[in-house]
Amino acid sequence: MFTGIITGVGRIVAVTALGSSSSHGRQLSVQCPEGYTDDIGIGDSIAINGACMTVTRIDAATATLGFDVSAQSLAMTAGLDQTGSVNLEKALRANDRLGGHLVSGHVDGVAAVVHFAPVGESWELRLLIPRALARYLAFKGSITVNGVSLTVNRVSDLATGCEISINLIPHTVHHTALATLSIGARVNLEIDLIARYVERMLGPLPTANQAEKGIQ
Repeated sequence: MFTGIITGVGRIVAVTALGSSSSHGRQLSVQCPEGYTDDIGIGDSIAINGACMTVTRIDAATATLGFDVSAQSLAMTAGLDQTGSVNLEKALRANDRLGGHLVSGHVDGVAAVVHFAPVGESWELRLLIPRALARYLAFKGSITVNGVSLTVNRVSDLATGCEISINLIPHTVHHTALATLSIGARVNLEIDLIARYVERMLGPLPTANQAEKGIQ
C-alpha cells in the first residue's frame, strides 16, 4: 500500500529482456538517490511511476535496484520499458502519515498528456482519460498520475474520452518526474480506491453465468 507521496526520483538506466519472445518481460535497473536503498531489502515493494514492483536485486554501492517486470505489467503500463526518470515510493508503514490518499500500486489505465503549461506560479496538466475510467473521476476527487497523488480540478466528458485538469504546485513539479512530461506523453493512472468499492456496492450484481466467467 502507498500514499502517492513520492519519496524519491530515480532513473531507469538499463532495460534487459528476460527472454526472446514477446511473452517474456524485462529486467529493470533503477538508479536511486544516494542513501535511498539503505532501508530496502530483497522482496520489498516499490512503486515505480505508480506501478507496484518487487525488488529483486540491490547494489548498495551504486544505489541501484533491480526489478523483474512481467510482459503483462508492461502491456498495462507506460514508461517501464525504456530508460528515463521515474517517480519512486516506498511501501507505507503502519505508523506513517497518510499524506496523499490510499494507493494500491495497481495501474488502472494509461492516459495521454494533452496540455502541460505554466499558469502563474503553478502548472496546469490536462490528461485525456480512457472512457472506461470516466465514471471514477470527480471534481476535487483524487487520482494517481505516475504514482503522484493529485486532485482533479475539472472533468470534461468528450466524444474521445474524458479530459481532466490538474494543478501542479511548484513543489510537485520540482520534486517529482512529472516535470519531464510533454504533450503526447503517456502516464499511468490509478483511480481512487474508494470509488472502486462504491461502484461495486451500488452497481448491479453479476448474474451467475457472468460470475463463473469472471465478468463484471
